[in-house]
Amino acid sequence: MRVLLIDDDARLAELLDGYLQPQGVALVHAGGGQAGLGALAAGGFDAVLLDVMMPGMDGLAVLRKLRDAGHRIPVIMLTARGDEADRVVGLELGADDYVAKPFSPRELLARIRAVLRRAQPDTVAEKLSSAGIVVDTGAREAWVDGAPVELTGLEIDLLIALLRRAGRVVPRAALLELAGRSDVTVGERAVDVHISRLRKKLGDDPPTRIRTVRGVGYVLSRAADEEPR
Repeated sequence: MRVLLIDDDARLAELLDGYLQPQGVALVHAGGGQAGLGALAAGGFDAVLLDVMMPGMDGLAVLRKLRDAGHRIPVIMLTARGDEADRVVGLELGADDYVAKPFSPRELLARIRAVLRRAQPDTVAEKLSSAGIVVDTGAREAWVDGAPVELTGLEIDLLIALLRRAGRVVPRAALLELAGRSDVTVGERAVDVHISRLRKKLGDDPPTRIRTVRGVGYVLSRAADEEPR
């Protein structure tokens, strides 16, 4: 496993390298945003650890450039700030996970392995469909009424969870766990934000595909000609 750390803290890079290398993870350190983008352009990385607070180009700007360029490499954001709003912004921009400093190297390794498992195609890929939405779980691609839709890793996991339960109400508090994202530490308000973003990308405004059940959660509509599950 080859992981790029983009962080201006050289001491952190040294400590992480000492822990991760015996675990089979080769850590490459870039001391700033521009250096990190240059390293990523060369390719060959499995995941990125990206610090939010850096001088010059900060981590959110780096992430935005990555996703705007179409790079789907898993990204874990690192930050000393634990505010939920910061986590929401990073996830909205396409981060796959978010870890607040200080953290244990053991936890970070578990998070890296988790995002890599999610990024790999399913052993048995399937296509899920309902209400004009189709998702290929293996390729992690989505279409609405035949047109491709670009979704973040978290958005597609939420959509898959809803599609697998089309026609049934999914409680807001359980949605992240059902999406396989219980390791992402965001509150229910943040879930609402991501559902709102997902609706916009699906062209679901006003909502007819993903409906809110007030005080409970969300339900993805099932077409009238689909059989009950």
